[in-house]
Amino acid sequence: MPIYNSVIELIGNTPMVRAQHLDTGCCELFFKLEAMNPGGSIKDRIGLTMIEAAEKAGRIKPGDTLVEGTAGNTGIGLALVAQQKGYKLILVVPDKMSREKIFNLKAMGAEVVLTRSDVAKGHPQYYQDLAAQIAAETPGAYFINQFGNEDNPRAHEEGTGPEIWAQMGHDMDAIVFGVGSSGTVTGLSRFFRKAAPEVELILADPVGSILTQYINEGTLSTKSGSWMVEGIGEDFLPPISDFTHVTKAYAVSDRDSFHAGRELLAKEGILGGSSTGTLLAAALRYCHEQTTPKRVVMFVCDTGNKYLSKMYNDYWMLDNGFLERPQYGDLRDLILRPYAQRDTVVIAPTDALTVAYQRMKLYDVSQLPVMEGERLVGIVDESDVLLHVYGDEARFRDPVSTAMISSLDKVDVRSAVESLLPVFQRGHVVIVMDGDKFLGLITRIDLLNYLRRRAS
Repeated sequence: MPIYNSVIELIGNTPMVRAQHLDTGCCELFFKLEAMNPGGSIKDRIGLTMIEAAEKAGRIKPGDTLVEGTAGNTGIGLALVAQQKGYKLILVVPDKMSREKIFNLKAMGAEVVLTRSDVAKGHPQYYQDLAAQIAAETPGAYFINQFGNEDNPRAHEEGTGPEIWAQMGHDMDAIVFGVGSSGTVTGLSRFFRKAAPEVELILADPVGSILTQYINEGTLSTKSGSWMVEGIGEDFLPPISDFTHVTKAYAVSDRDSFHAGRELLAKEGILGGSSTGTLLAAALRYCHEQTTPKRVVMFVCDTGNKYLSKMYNDYWMLDNGFLERPQYGDLRDLILRPYAQRDTVVIAPTDALTVAYQRMKLYDVSQLPVMEGERLVGIVDESDVLLHVYGDEARFRDPVSTAMISSLDKVDVRSAVESLLPVFQRGHVVIVMDGDKFLGLITRIDLLNYLRRRAS
């Protein structure tokens, strides 16, 4: 194998894998592994193409500042290329982006500006509009503008489309994709219109996006909903969009997207992101509707490593109502981490306070039940540790028993939900008991999540 001079030389030429264990009906399903790009997504392609085209046109030179609004992966692709080529980069991202993406961007040297994800285009806090404003107000800055940049679809017309066509041996019937900036659909449309007009282009779209109705009914709605899948779905038609070759669209719920993504990992060993789950759910629906065998390609748009704290986190899935939990009709319905399932993070009274501190940090919790065998003997929280060690850091070595609270606010599991409020007003966490048996803790956020699930 060759030795490369830069990671950007690894962009493109990603593998194709045939599904082996999913139920694809009478069809064959193939995965284009765009997660294998060095930045972990299909957006590396447009990041490279847009920057190099701007260089060639004389619009930018190393040392300049680039600005873009992105739901995440375009930002990572741009950050990768900007880092290697010597550009400064400012990215405006909506606040629903996963923490992993933000950490990734900052680690590569990008400046990240978080903005609201609950506003539509035209609002000053909408991520694209805010990016354009920052570019205009930053001396010498260049606005990438992926949504209006013709070099975006060119990356797919000249790169992605020909790659897929060659890998499939010029033998395929449909390709399933998602739309964010619309570069992928426009580029693929242009390529396949010339190379193989019989290939169907199938859109996978989050519920709440306006694109499914536009494709299937020809109606352009001015009202969009909200969705949690990242990177795809739109509330307007991007200027570079070309949907004329798209034959059908499927609207996929967040729940179906996340479950499909987890199924892809469980059955095929492919760790894809949230948009990959949307594409898989749509691809399987398309396959099951067919009455004759077809060869169908779909993108694994990005790596699931960017979503480990979200769709691959059972607690996040439970919090958001995407995983079913047993329903008891009592306070057990509010416990996120039941002790009986060994989900509760606990500490022993003889453990050092430094161990308690480390567990709180590792598991992102503020308090720990103190267990002596199966018996609850106390609780220790951040305040307890702080007050104990402040002024004498050596006291981190003291046992938990020296700082824990042993006078506990215990609530019987059969108590009404309203009984939790006085405990919270005292600044305590609710300790749920069934007689002498400890069942788990309920925090303020657990109650909020419970109320939100009931409201929806």
